[in-house]
Order: sequence, then C-alpha cells, then structure tokens
Amino acid sequence: MKALLALIMLATATGALAQMQPPIAATRPHSFTHHGITVEDPYHWLKDQNYPTVDDPDVLAYLKAENAYYEAQMAPAAALKDKIYDELKGRVKQDDASVPVPDGAFEYWWQFQPGDQYRTWMRRPRNGGPDQLLLSEPELAKGLGYFRLGAQTVSPDGRLLAYAIDTDGSERFTVRIRDIASGKDIETVTKVSVGQLVWSADSKALMWTEVNENWRRIKARLHILGQSGEDRVVYEESEDKGFGVAVSRSQDGKWFIITSADHATSEMRLLPTAKPEAAPILVRRRQPGVTYDLDVRGQTLFIRSNDSHVNFRVATASLAKPAEWTTLIPGSDRDYITAITAFASYLAIEGRRDGLDRIVLRTDDGRETVIPFTEAAYTASIGSNAEPDAPLLRLNYASMVTPATVYDYDVKAGRLITRKVQAVPSGYDASQYESQRLWITARDGVRVPVAIVHKKGFKPDGSGKLHLYAYGAYGIPTMPGFSANRLSLLDRGVAFAIAQIRGGDDLGYQWYLDGKLAKRTNTFNDFVDVAAGLVKAGWTAPGMISASGGSAGGELMGAVVNQAPQLFRAVVAHVPFVDVLNTMLDESLPLTPGEWPEWGNPITSKADFELIRSYSPYDQVRAQAYPPLMVTAGLNDPRVTYWEPAKWVARLRATKTDANPLIFKTNMGAGHGGKSGRFAALEELAEEYAFILTQFGIAH
Repeated sequence: MKALLALIMLATATGALAQMQPPIAATRPHSFTHHGITVEDPYHWLKDQNYPTVDDPDVLAYLKAENAYYEAQMAPAAALKDKIYDELKGRVKQDDASVPVPDGAFEYWWQFQPGDQYRTWMRRPRNGGPDQLLLSEPELAKGLGYFRLGAQTVSPDGRLLAYAIDTDGSERFTVRIRDIASGKDIETVTKVSVGQLVWSADSKALMWTEVNENWRRIKARLHILGQSGEDRVVYEESEDKGFGVAVSRSQDGKWFIITSADHATSEMRLLPTAKPEAAPILVRRRQPGVTYDLDVRGQTLFIRSNDSHVNFRVATASLAKPAEWTTLIPGSDRDYITAITAFASYLAIEGRRDGLDRIVLRTDDGRETVIPFTEAAYTASIGSNAEPDAPLLRLNYASMVTPATVYDYDVKAGRLITRKVQAVPSGYDASQYESQRLWITARDGVRVPVAIVHKKGFKPDGSGKLHLYAYGAYGIPTMPGFSANRLSLLDRGVAFAIAQIRGGDDLGYQWYLDGKLAKRTNTFNDFVDVAAGLVKAGWTAPGMISASGGSAGGELMGAVVNQAPQLFRAVVAHVPFVDVLNTMLDESLPLTPGEWPEWGNPITSKADFELIRSYSPYDQVRAQAYPPLMVTAGLNDPRVTYWEPAKWVARLRATKTDANPLIFKTNMGAGHGGKSGRFAALEELAEEYAFILTQFGIAH
C-alpha cells in the first residue's frame, strides 16, 4: 500500500489545488464465489476489518485524499456556495419557535435563539406562571463536532426529563434523567439506546430499547430509578435476528406498546404503564407478510393491519381476547390507511386517496368527517397531540407553494384554525410560483405521479433546466411539500420535480410491493421513465436534468446513472446504498438480516443473488460516460457504511470514459444524516446546490 500512500501525498502536495489529480485507489485481488458465481471485488480493502473502529492507515489516507480533492474541485464554486448559503440562512427564522403543545398541567414547546444551531426546550403552566427551561441543546452541544438530541420525554408527574443524545453520528444514544427543578442530571441510564423512551405511570421507571454491537435493536429494558445493576429485560427478540424491537406508548398513556418487526412482518405486546412488572400481553403471533400496529382506548384495541387487504383494514379487539379481530373499516382499493390514533372521543385515521393525504375522524356511531384540503398536490398529517383526547386536533400541512402550516382542527365546529405559518424572513411571494401534478406512463404502462414547482414564466418548451428528486424504498412516500431551500434553484430558473415512484407507498401498499424484492427494478425504471417523460412533455431536454437522492435514494441515483447517464447533467448521491450485493451477503453487518425482506436474501437464494447483482450500482459500473457526480459518506454511519460509496467512487474513477467531475466527501465525524445543527446542514446543502448549478453553467 506504499504506492497508494505515495500517490496520495503527491496529489495533495503538488500544484494549485484546483488542478489536483483525483486520488486513484489501488486494486487488491479479492474475489468470492457464491451459487457457483465468482465476483471480483478489487476495492474490498476499503472496508476496515476493525469496523466499527476505522483506523486502517491506508483506508484513512484514501478518504482524506478524496476529501482534499473534493475541497479543491469545489474551490472555484466557493463564491456561489457562499451566496447560496447566505440565501438559505436568510430564509431561516432566527428566533423560531414551535406552537405549544398542551399536556397535563403544562404546555411544551421548543425555540431557537438567534444564531443557535440547536433548540432549547421549554414549558409553562397552563394556568399561568413563568416559563421553565427543560433542556438546552446549545449547552449540551458546546464543544462537540456533532450533536443530535434523540428521544426526550417528561415524566407523568412533571418532575423529571428523560433524554437521549448522540455525539458522533453512530446512533447509539446515551440516555440521562434530569431533575427539571434543579436542571441537574441525576442518572445515566445507558449509552446504547435507540428510539423512544416511555415512562411508567408512577414516574418511577423508564422503558428503553437496547441496540447491540451490530446496531440491532434486540431488547426492551426497564430502568427503575435509583436502582443499580443491569436493567430488567422486558422483551428480547430471539426468534428472528432480522427483527428489531421498538417501544412506544398508547395515546391514553396507559400502555407500553412493544413492537418486534422487520420490513414485512410485525408482532406486538402490551404492558400496563401502571404495572411494568407484569408479563407483556401478546396481541397476535407474527405471520409472514402480515404487519399490524395498534392503539388502545379503554378495553378496546384498534388495529391497523394488511392481513385481509393490501391497503390495510381497521379492526377492533378486546383486551381480554386481543387476537380475535373484528373489522371496523374494511380495506379499500382506493383508500390506503397509513395510521390510526384512538382519541377518547373519536378515532383519527390517516391515509391517502389517489396519492394525496387524507385525514378522517370517526366517532363511535360510525359518522365520519373528512378534514378538507383543497390544493391539487399537498401533504397533510396529524401533528403533536399529547393528551388522551384532542377536541382541537393538531395538524401539519404544506404544498409545493404553501409554506409549512400548523393547524388546530376544531372537531366540534368543523373548522381549521391557523396556529403558525412557516416564516421566510428574506421574503416569499407564493404568487410568483406555480405547481402542477402530472402523470407519466412508465415502460410497463403504469402511470407515475409527478409534482412540479417552478417560477412563473418557466416555459415547457424543451429548453428548461429541471431537478428531479425521488426516494422509492421501504414504503416511504415522497410527498409534495414545501421547501424554502429549493427557492435557490427556482429563482435561478430551475424547475423542481418530485417523482412518486414505486418502492414508496405513495399510491398504496401495493405501490410499495411493486418496487421491492423481485420487482425492485421498477423503482429505477420509473425514475428514468419519468425523466424521459418530462423531456417528451417539453419540461426539459436530455442532459438538462439534475437529480439527487440519499441512502436508498442514493442507490437509485447509482442505478439510473448506470442505466441512462445521457439524461442527466449532474447527480448527487448522499450516503448511497450502492454496494448492495456485498452488504446483503454479510449478515454480520448492522442491518443486513432485517433488510432481506426488502431486497431479498442472496445467501440462500441464487435468484436473489443474480437479481441484486444485476442492479447493484457498484457491480454494474461499466466503461461509459457518466454525468458529473457528487457523492457523500459518513465515517460513523451505521446504516450505509462508509465503504459503500468509497468503493463505488473508486471503481467509477477507474472505469468511466468521460472527464466529468467526480467528487467524494466523507464526513469524518458524522453519520447517516451528515453534519448536525441547522446552519451546518445548510452549508452542505449550499455545496450541493453550487455543484448542480455550476454544471448547468449558472455561476451567480
């Protein structure tokens, strides 16, 4: 590896930075044979064998050389990046605050002080009294290169705050308990938590989820305040190593809800918050391919499940016989049910009809009220509602042109009350922008919805520049919401489109199923076909489309540039899941066993092996011209390990036939989400936009 180190030293020491030669990773012979198929993997060495510790000097030298090259290549765009950053920051309300959420004797909110990267959490008595500080993220983050507040929850008696923090991006959270009156931490519960924290009814115990050395959520534990020693295991997933455990709370606060699930199957247990020492109650045994979730009101369970219809039904059961379900709302081909909340006086049902969000309130006598929204494309969801009932139901709403809006829906009066509209301090005039919803036919005849927003005056005459975004995995939808950030593209004449491709559940659960496992390539084909369809419709031209995606959306970027590189002017892939075959073959990695229901298991199935290999971006790099590429990684990322993008970039550099830019940055002190802090994150976005715009020839 001395040759690599010498090359890196030469690259970083010679000439003007902007003229640096890109680092060329050495190849080391490595291959494996599975199902009688031999695969060559010459960049396997970039995976540090001591992971999650990364201390191999050759690996670190290569990543640092790539970072130096990234900085050099971005240097000419520094003025544009700084200008965009100022724009992005100017749209952020410096002293922003959330709408207070009532909960018991208090109402709770967060706020930003001018210049702060992080939130301060506050409360005040509902019957009057001074504001009280709960938690200052700026104080906790002081001196740290990375900081993230995870779960945080106040005890039922209002005296204690349990909170979780991550200081390196590894998503292993330290949980502490703070005495609110004194502002002092009184206990450290654990350093290996992930997910929610739930208090017992008497405020004397806290349930949390443990993540092991492989970043698998395997145990729900109960911490008794003041008690030393190992916390009691309430539930451990020992039946299936692909399942992960999560804890939550029923809306009425009377039940711990313990879920064990993978991407296709779930199983739930209930435990009274008043009797955490009791044995958990199993609701219904897991059945492969059947997923369910629930809420509780009194002695009745309200259950959402896909056991009888792909778009889910709502059923009820008694606590005495939780496995015996009776249909309350049958499944529907048109209406997709995504969530339920059992408030004391009604059942709130979230879903989508024809790909648009829908919220329905149902009373016990069967009367249903649909909350009205009128725009052609929008996103709406139930917001923070902490109490057992919600006569004023908190909602979140936005569209491609309407800033994020917080409503209270007066259930009795049947009207929406505006509580907050996202402020854009530097100015925003919605009348200067237009949004449309299109349907583009994919190669197999399926119609894919696309939402587009642009500045007025943008002409669909084939001359326009357009940015296309999608995700397309895990049943996560990509809804047409508002982004003040994207104004920096729109105001420079670039239209912005969201493709609701298969793999998400935008048009129902079947839409998700049609983009996973054996149908995974539908996701990539949809994106390419949407891009081509937008060209055909005159919105843009080949080579005038930029695109971006992250994580599984980064895999999408890798697949589409292999398939149709000529369509794209620039592509950004954040923490991209691009070494799919190797990752799915390595069951020691954090997420692999739990991912098999999503991608397939190439260890046991030759068909899965061949399919994954046929689209895995790293395995399908070939000698052709690629568009300009920006790629990012996080050294501490437990979801998409840093070596996936590193190996992909190395192979691209050695294989592609063009001279287009290929730049790669690894955040050496962060994880899957990149830098923390509201302004630090904007710096990274400004870099992305500067990269895209310079490839379009826009330099101002």
